[in-house]
Amino acid sequence: MQCALFDAGRCRSCEWIDQPLPLQLSAKMDHLRALLAPFAVESWCEPVRGPEQGFRNKAKMVVSGSVEKPLLGMLHRDGTPEDLTACPLYPETFAPVFAALKPFIARAGLTPYNVARKRGELKYLLLTESLLDGGMMLRFVLRSEAKVEQLRAALPALQAQLPQLKVISVNIQPVHMAIMEGEREIFLTDQQALAENFNGVPLAIRPQSFFQTNPAVASQLYATARDWVRQLPVNHMWDLFCGVGGFGLHCATPEMKLTGIEIAPEAIACATQSAEALGLHNLHFQALDSTRFATAQESVPDLVLVNPPRRGIGAELCDYLSRMAPPWIIYSSCNAQTMAKDVAALADYRVARVQLFDMFPHTAHYEVLTLLIRR
Repeated sequence: MQCALFDAGRCRSCEWIDQPLPLQLSAKMDHLRALLAPFAVESWCEPVRGPEQGFRNKAKMVVSGSVEKPLLGMLHRDGTPEDLTACPLYPETFAPVFAALKPFIARAGLTPYNVARKRGELKYLLLTESLLDGGMMLRFVLRSEAKVEQLRAALPALQAQLPQLKVISVNIQPVHMAIMEGEREIFLTDQQALAENFNGVPLAIRPQSFFQTNPAVASQLYATARDWVRQLPVNHMWDLFCGVGGFGLHCATPEMKLTGIEIAPEAIACATQSAEALGLHNLHFQALDSTRFATAQESVPDLVLVNPPRRGIGAELCDYLSRMAPPWIIYSSCNAQTMAKDVAALADYRVARVQLFDMFPHTAHYEVLTLLIRR
């Protein structure tokens, strides 16, 4: 993939971009094999990869510059801004939105936030696209509510120009820190979620709910987990750290009892909406801390699926699962190093199957799905 930003030394986020994709994938497999070498993996599945460019469904843009000439992109460590609207990781559908947003910022009087001076209102623009119908969600991250009504008044012209903007909201992030979003969300449209669909499973994307940024690979990840679960006699499962329910909704059957746990209420609202659309009445999603939920239970289901953040599931949950001994654990990880540490703590389980998913081409990062079976 060619990238003018990388070639000019202006962005180094894709540190492996100068390597062919097959070499990138080979290096990731070598890394994963080395991490899991102590566990005698019984079956290595073929790695999964997607497109090399235009695959991201989300853009997280720092807004800098001036109200008359805003820049959308990032800030280097020295504070120098970099416009990333031409990044080849974004699909072509993002370009007209970026182009329209720059003059809109001026018309709405949204002064970009100046980090050094701690002045201004507009901190970030967050854009998400649904592959189902091309609908988009646009979120303005502001320092305060001072410009909300001014923004609301200017929106009709933007919506007329960009009818694909189905969900528009303001997030209030008042803290002078590199935090992407705050707790308060103000919707400026009646519609509050994007509809998405992977493998025939309806999904919903709301503000402040995690959703994978590489749909092509994520859909294959969910489908693989579904296939693995369907090969096992599972009547009851937990989906811990479930997000919007992608794994659980794919794996569930009308007869299966499933409990999904995620700390973010917005994600649970999405999962519940999808379960209702599927007509699955034995699925129960709750906004709780996954570790606290699990360790408070006196029994475990047939299968526990975990999809934790980069820190992994941790010693407390590993100890609980070791003691309670569910027959099967499926571990989805975006950080194989912490997963390997957790697997080592689950000493009574054998590593039956492993598959790598190249969710983040041109970087060293990847996702991995692992099936653990009680010895």
